[in-house]
Amino acid sequence: MRLAVYLPLLLTLLAAPGARLLAGRCEPRLATWLLTLSAVVLAAAGGISLGLLTLTGLLRVPELAAAGQWSLGLADRKDPVELSVAAAAGLLLALAAVGAARMLWERCRSLARAAMDAACLAAEDGLVIVDDPVPEAFALPGLPGRVIVSTGMLEALDTGEHDVLLAHERAHLSDHHYVFVALAQLGAAANPLLRPLATAVAYTVERWADERAAAVTGDRRRAARTVGKAALAAHQSHARSRIATAALGVLGVLGRDGGLGAAGPVPRRVAALLAPPLTPRAVPALVTMAVLVAATWSTADAVQDLHALLGFVGI
Repeated sequence: MRLAVYLPLLLTLLAAPGARLLAGRCEPRLATWLLTLSAVVLAAAGGISLGLLTLTGLLRVPELAAAGQWSLGLADRKDPVELSVAAAAGLLLALAAVGAARMLWERCRSLARAAMDAACLAAEDGLVIVDDPVPEAFALPGLPGRVIVSTGMLEALDTGEHDVLLAHERAHLSDHHYVFVALAQLGAAANPLLRPLATAVAYTVERWADERAAAVTGDRRRAARTVGKAALAAHQSHARSRIATAALGVLGVLGRDGGLGAAGPVPRRVAALLAPPLTPRAVPALVTMAVLVAATWSTADAVQDLHALLGFVGI
């Protein structure tokens, strides 16, 4: 097989720098779409490439060659892939399939459980206030979804900040942010090199909801103050979400001392809200789409190459 089969695997090495670029410099909604699409396409293309490499190894197993009535000598002469490479690809493919299946099962279970919990909660306008001194706020996916806010969180914020908090959480539900997170995590489960994309999606959906809240309330400084105060209240009380796999709240991890580039999600979100909103840029989108087109084209070319190989050896 030609080198095209390896290109999707090599393109996954761009995940880490690409995730940093899109998450930090691209408008949050567009960044979320591009990051999620990249995770799905690169994971699928990489899986197909591993499958193609594995099949070339199977062609050169004497017992299978005899059963399939194809020429083992022609396969050895036509296909440059080493048998050891095909075996390694088969092992990686198996690990990817197991990882993706496990993640899919866990996400389906958590979302189903969240939907059942949401259906059992009586809510006024989708809001459930829990009598709990621990500051918490998160969106619970369901049909319909629910926004869960503790009395401890309401006490930590003033009335104007309540509006920001609710707008943020409702944005998570209305824009189905849990779907983006689940798809990105599924791609990362299939290929660990894509984990930076999943991490970036978890951040950009928060930025997306931040911007929605700022637009709804018309006050970016208040939105920034709300994000900081909510995170600080949760940090001081060591709060943790009770449904970690389904919750997508304003809570985050406070950054360490140092520059903003090394800061945690919350300081970066606050800084972004204090700055003018980012506008959609064509260049990051075009570069990302070019990478995904290259991965898709090379995968299709490798499939065609394998088809030609099968015809050459007599299938």
